[in-house]
Amino acid sequence: MKAVKPMIILIIVTAVVILMIPAILVLPFANESASGKLVENLEDSKKVNTVKKNEGPALEVSVYREAAQHIEDVPLEDYVRGVVSAEMPADFEPEALKAQALTARTYIVKQLISKNVKDAPKGANVTDTESHQVYKNDKELKRIWGSDYSWKIKRIKTAVEETRGQILTYDSAPIEATFFSTSNGYTENSEDYWPNKIPYLKSVESPWDKDSPKFYSQQVMSIEDFENKLGVKLSSKAAIGTITAKTAGKRVAKVEIGGKELTGKQIREKLNLKSSDFSWIRKGDSVIIYTKGFGHGVGMSQYGANGMAKEGNTYKNIIKHYYQGVEITAAAPYLTKITANK
Repeated sequence: MKAVKPMIILIIVTAVVILMIPAILVLPFANESASGKLVENLEDSKKVNTVKKNEGPALEVSVYREAAQHIEDVPLEDYVRGVVSAEMPADFEPEALKAQALTARTYIVKQLISKNVKDAPKGANVTDTESHQVYKNDKELKRIWGSDYSWKIKRIKTAVEETRGQILTYDSAPIEATFFSTSNGYTENSEDYWPNKIPYLKSVESPWDKDSPKFYSQQVMSIEDFENKLGVKLSSKAAIGTITAKTAGKRVAKVEIGGKELTGKQIREKLNLKSSDFSWIRKGDSVIIYTKGFGHGVGMSQYGANGMAKEGNTYKNIIKHYYQGVEITAAAPYLTKITANK
């Protein structure tokens, strides 16, 4: 019996060692998990799932293609990408492109909620023109951009992806995310250009626009053409008219000309001017018109946004500057509402 005991002890020790080997092998990986790597992977997974959840249901936008005269159904984020590509230069700063992506997504979400299909044929949500938002698909962009397509679309895709699932709201409703090319140094109050006073579309300074190639412009037309387009008759004197009022955005509000009173907006539209910040001189049988800025001036200035981005401002800073008091909000609840109402 004494000889058996060492054998029993040896068997017990061997069994214990065998049982410990898996634990020893697992320990390095257990330490890695404790260091945070496994936790980080799990957290990343949660973040991805959260982002997808916040995006809401997948939606398509029915875009009426003006040139081809047919309706193209486009996934929402692809539509946003096509709008940013068409509406803002791809070489603009990344933060400016993100701000543009937010305006594009906000516009279409509001459009889908309101079902306002004015200027669009039956079955379409929007057109691909300035009546709504200019849109180009990938096939068109490849043709337009040529060899620059790869780097340009990469920049646009990144901007759209990094703002994915976000829109702009005021009082819990998507805003009128209006934008334009270049200001005259100030944006315009909504009520100074359109009938309605919108609280977040207020005049703000935009000094960055002075670097825009579209800041100054000049137009020459004959006296006869000038008179016909405005429906006025000029006297033989050198003076053309008198500016009687300016807007908060330093643009022309009212002009007395040829015995009539016209608004700056009316003159801009009738004469097809770049801006309603204009001045003019009469020279012989012609009128030379000088303008500052390019566009209606309400909302976000694109060149102003790019200038802000160059100074280190984020897209959130840009948005909060040009749209007063707005919030950046998850789009999911609004997309769910759109789907439910279909």
